[in-house]
Order: sequence, then C-alpha cells, then structure tokens
Amino acid sequence: MDDLKQKAAEKAVALVEPGMVVGLGEGSTALWALRAIARKLADGSLHDIVGVPCSNNYERIARELGIPLTTLEDCDHIDLTIDGADEVDPQLNLIKGGGGALLREKIVAQASRREIIIVDGSKLSPVLGTKWHVPIEVVPFGWGSQRRFLESLGARVTLRQNKTGSNFITDQGNFILDSHFGLIHDPAALAATLSARAGIVEHGLFVGLTSQLIVATSE
Repeated sequence: MDDLKQKAAEKAVALVEPGMVVGLGEGSTALWALRAIARKLADGSLHDIVGVPCSNNYERIARELGIPLTTLEDCDHIDLTIDGADEVDPQLNLIKGGGGALLREKIVAQASRREIIIVDGSKLSPVLGTKWHVPIEVVPFGWGSQRRFLESLGARVTLRQNKTGSNFITDQGNFILDSHFGLIHDPAALAATLSARAGIVEHGLFVGLTSQLIVATSE
C-alpha cells in the first residue's frame, strides 16, 4: 500500500513547477508528496517554491525536510494543492478529515487554483459513506447539542478521542464528531445542512473542489 501511495504522490509532484505556491495536504499519502518535493528541492530539479501546510504537524515536518513555507496572509492564492482523501465518489466528491485537519484542508482547497487529490484504489467508492464516516469539527461549547442535531439527521455519532482516552483536539482547539450517515446520495445537500448549523465549524464533505484525481492501483 505504501508503494501505491508513493507512486500517486510522485505523479502529483511532477505537476509542481518552479515559482509555484503549493498547498501541502495532510495524511499518509500526502506525506509521500512532502518527501518527493523535498527530494526534488535537494537535487535542484525543483526550485523557488513555497508551501502552505494544512496542519501544525505537517508544518513541522515540512520545515524538517527543508521545504520553504508561507501563509495565506502573505500570498493571494495557491497554485496547486496536493492532498489525500478518505473516500472518493465518481463525481470526485470527497470525505476528508480522518487526520483531523479538515478545516485547514478546506481553507487551503478553496484558495487553490488546482486541487490534486492522490489516493490508492481502496479509497474509491460508488457512493460516499460506503466506507467512511463524515468527520465534523464542532466548537467545544454546546457540543452535545451538535451531537443531538446530527443524530436527528440519522447519523450515528462518536466523539473522537485519542488513544489515551482524552478528547481529540484539532489545531483550532475544537472537537470532532465522527458521524456515520450511511450512504450519502446527495452530498451537496448534506453539506449545505451541516454548514448552516451554528457550532459546526466545518465538515469533511468536500464537494466540487477536486480538480484532478490520481489513483494508484496494483494494475
């Protein structure tokens, strides 16, 4: 599986050109892209790029790898973002947020001229919700009311926790409610319902944001 992820990442990194601002996605597949960018910078085949990381953790990793970084305060757009996904449907709608960085990932995606999604073949589904739940980031205040709201929509909801049993906290200091809706036949409608709810900061449905999908399979 790592070999497939690496191949998808390297295919995407081949699209990065000198002078670009590059969105640096979160997750195990996106990590391969970080490493590939760092190698190309080190050997001189890529130069004059800056990255915008989607999480504190990947900001740290990018710095350790020697990738120059910037922020959305210092640049007015991102040329190309390379990110992964937890699930992809035939219309290139996504579920993201398994790593907990969905809010920053969506901010970066919306600021990007091209959003390149890299996955292995196991992430493809005929309908979103077939394999994955929807992570929903909520403010800690009143999070129980958000849980009841999501349950009223038919979801089975779990407050995400760390391995130690403590509540998972996002980079913005919020909670994540992992919400199992079952098959999501109209992701745009569900996304609009979730976005309209006060207290829901962001959700893991990425609708209409993907420019290109790169899939690595054993074939």
